[in-house]
Amino acid sequence: MTSRHDGGRLPAAYLTSGSSSFHDFLRAHAPEVLPSGRRLPSGASIDAPHGTTIVAITFDGGVLMAGDRRATMGNIIANREMEKVFAADEFSTVGIAGTAGLAIELVRLFQVELEHYEKIEGTLMSLEGKANRLASMIRGNLGMAMQGLSVVPMFTGYDVDLRLGRIFSYDVTGGCYEEHDHHSVGSGSLFARGAMKKLFRRGMTGEEALRVAVEALWDAADDDSATGGPDLGRRIWPTVARIDTDGVRFVEDDAVAAVVDAIVASRSGNPGGAR
Repeated sequence: MTSRHDGGRLPAAYLTSGSSSFHDFLRAHAPEVLPSGRRLPSGASIDAPHGTTIVAITFDGGVLMAGDRRATMGNIIANREMEKVFAADEFSTVGIAGTAGLAIELVRLFQVELEHYEKIEGTLMSLEGKANRLASMIRGNLGMAMQGLSVVPMFTGYDVDLRLGRIFSYDVTGGCYEEHDHHSVGSGSLFARGAMKKLFRRGMTGEEALRVAVEALWDAADDDSATGGPDLGRRIWPTVARIDTDGVRFVEDDAVAAVVDAIVASRSGNPGGAR
């Protein structure tokens, strides 16, 4: 894609004004480098690591996203320290579930997409615009999803116009849906949602939302073997990102560890989780 020709000059496509979408540029001039540009041979299958589980929860003045650290490949734990929550730009995050390699590649492309838009347009894209742009990129991966390599992320961000945190979910066809209060994706999402339904309340502080998110991941790991709970022995904690008027900030491991210790103490002798 970056090769020079005609005496060292860049191809004409690089010198022609066009869309502010970097993804559209690649799709038009170098589709083979996109995740969706690859195809499996007919009848082939790949055992690739899958990532789960992601939770998101709103609080007073923002939104919080957290992800466990386990990646699985069938019944094997492929990775215990995988990062699944990424900053998309200054005011938004993406959490990945599904085929890990493709998902991470899609996130990196999405990060470049938002940066490219900002450079071309001179302004940040609206939060809904970001959510819809990610939906378009997921839609382009439908062919891979039909071959078993699906990517189903979750998108959260702080809406600087509405001054609140928002959550968006997707399906493999690129359908985009706004969720309210809280949501979860991945194999442990059913259990995580059940926990959040019981623990969530409107008007929570960011610290209270952190506790609810970690408890939800704990409950998911308790019932879903593909979800890795906090690992006290190895000191591996969930990745947690908080987004508010100050932008995206990742919660320090020490702060997450303190929440885990409090949960362990409260559940000692009662693993069902009574407080």
